[in-house]
Amino acid sequence: MTESSAPADGSEAPGEETADTGVDPLVRRRCLVTLALVALGAVVLDQVVKYWVVTAIRPRIESGEGPIVLLGGLLKFTYVENTGAAFSIGVGYTWIFSIVAVVVAAVILRTSRRLGSIAWAVALGGLLGGLLGNLIDRLIRPPSPGLGYVVDFIQLPNFAVFNVADMFITCSAAFMVLLALRGVDVSGGRS
Repeated sequence: MTESSAPADGSEAPGEETADTGVDPLVRRRCLVTLALVALGAVVLDQVVKYWVVTAIRPRIESGEGPIVLLGGLLKFTYVENTGAAFSIGVGYTWIFSIVAVVVAAVILRTSRRLGSIAWAVALGGLLGGLLGNLIDRLIRPPSPGLGYVVDFIQLPNFAVFNVADMFITCSAAFMVLLALRGVDVSGGRS
């Protein structure tokens, strides 16, 4: 009779794949840490920049001084209270976007159980961080929790005003499309 090579504590031995996901637990752990760090970094960066916008740019706009103009007008830092979604779609339906953000965050966390790809961890972490950055605005800003506005401030010519969280969401979505087109599976294999 042979002994099992699994550790006595019931955890998987290093380098073994779990039956439920097919992903090496060490790889999955690295992916989860990556997802968490990217999401946390996105939220912190977004909220710090929004704090700067509210304390420095908003007073400029309210005083009539106007936005900060850079690169000959190609880039402007302004202040917009967006109660809708991207491109100000759905103004007045903020509560729906709050619910959608919570549902998408839950789907990302559920998907993270199968993570075996650092690239997917970065993409999902960026999406989660962006969603949470805008959700924090909706929860803490007037008029009430879940109905608050999102602070937007980056303005390009002939384009909607957006923020750092929006950049994380958009870049992460584009990266996910690229990963899917290249056949990279969430678990790290090829599809």
